Amino acid sequence: MTAPVLVWFKRDLRVVDHEALSAGVREGPIIPLYVVEPDYWATEFTSGRQWSFLKDSVLSLENELADRGQPLWVEIGHVEEILEHLYQRFRFCKIVSHQETGPDWTFQRDLRVKRWCEDRGVVWDEYRQHGVARGLRERQGWAAQWASLMNSAQPELPPTFEGIGTPPRRASDVLDDFSIPDEALISGQKGGRQEGLELLSSFLGNRCETYRGGMSSPLTGEVVCSRLSAHLSLGTVSLREVWQRTTDRRAELKGEKGRGRSLRSLKSFQSRQHWHCHFMQKLESEPRLEFEELHRGFIGLRNPAHELESERFERFQRGLLGWPFVDACLRCLASTGWLNFRMRAMLVSIASYHLWIDWRKTGSQMARWFTDFEAGIHWSQIQMQSGTTGINANRMYSPIKQSQDQDPDGVFIRRWIPELDSVPTEWIHQPWRMSQSLQQKYGCQIGLQYPEPIGDPQQLAREARNKLKFWIDTHDMRPEAQRVLKAHGSRLRQARPRYGRKASSLQMALDFE
Repeated sequence: MTAPVLVWFKRDLRVVDHEALSAGVREGPIIPLYVVEPDYWATEFTSGRQWSFLKDSVLSLENELADRGQPLWVEIGHVEEILEHLYQRFRFCKIVSHQETGPDWTFQRDLRVKRWCEDRGVVWDEYRQHGVARGLRERQGWAAQWASLMNSAQPELPPTFEGIGTPPRRASDVLDDFSIPDEALISGQKGGRQEGLELLSSFLGNRCETYRGGMSSPLTGEVVCSRLSAHLSLGTVSLREVWQRTTDRRAELKGEKGRGRSLRSLKSFQSRQHWHCHFMQKLESEPRLEFEELHRGFIGLRNPAHELESERFERFQRGLLGWPFVDACLRCLASTGWLNFRMRAMLVSIASYHLWIDWRKTGSQMARWFTDFEAGIHWSQIQMQSGTTGINANRMYSPIKQSQDQDPDGVFIRRWIPELDSVPTEWIHQPWRMSQSLQQKYGCQIGLQYPEPIGDPQQLAREARNKLKFWIDTHDMRPEAQRVLKAHGSRLRQARPRYGRKASSLQMALDFE
């Protein structure tokens, strides 16, 4: 009998457009394996809502594989120990999987698996599923190779294939044996390939029409955004599938009158598919950005032991900053596991500038909140919105302006801040400015039903700008900014470091929105 090939599923829980699975099936009978790793689920960036979405997705994958003749093997434990057990039983000579750009935890695990393979003479072939390139040191030509991958043909898979038989236990039984402390913290979004395909179809069909104009507000973003991020994170649908179906849909719409708005929205949607891999590439090329400021000149800018940070962070976690729109966004994210991109950026910006909280602390908390946590995108964006990349504008969001722009009638605020339900729209964005008599009239006494603001947002932003300016004026930032730009700057348009030749000629873009 031909030695089986072990297909290791990680963040690619599907059978369609699966390069590793297709390669394994071509070579012989397969052992399709998914390993639940308890140590991973004990890290500070995982949560019950991620686990709930994963369980749905693993069970969906089990059904897909069973329909083709070989059910999924699901095990719990350390990957090397599981591999050893299966190796002793089946004597496989090859492992195939997709490359993974994840947190340092997964990188270290992969190094251990590589050593295990080398010790036993097992070949481990890894395939790309994203436009992320291993070993890349600078971005010249990156966009072209990304486009080439996204436009290439998807690998074919026969309707049935040979396996090694039925696993000793069903996937559902194995998954039921594992739980994590905050498993009750689940999201309203279900995992699994069918769910992902339905979202993609509804988005391309009609939801995309108002995508460009509606994605900035949490009110409309909930509906008009694709909501595919969690599915892309676990690979229940592939990015190449999404890209190619979007391309096909754009071609269809070009032949229909009055579809200009949808076409513009889909073009914007595809731009974001490109940025998906652009940000993941940053972590792949420079893994330390999970732990350390990308621009080394910013190391030490924020002191994690700042005496005010503990209180500020606690209020941030609980959605009790006293700025209604910000608190509404925090509570929405903590409750559902999702928030539109602009509001995510606003929360990180406010935590980093107005509250001066260290980005690592904010990043770990928000990672647990996100159902769609994707390490490469997450840590790249956390640093970008915290102003530690050295090549991006430092954008400070105004809590009041964002509230008035994105939720003018206070609908989103009232949904998530029931304490303010009776407050009139004219006061909903800044209820602390109401007189005592008005507070009593509307049954909302600031400091009792709803907290006093943690500070004046304009004053806190002013202090943050002064701190940042002083830091840059007293450090030589330009050489490191040039290094970061060369390694990570997009080649789609010309970019420049944010600093002049001398510290005194600071060119620091501070957008105050």
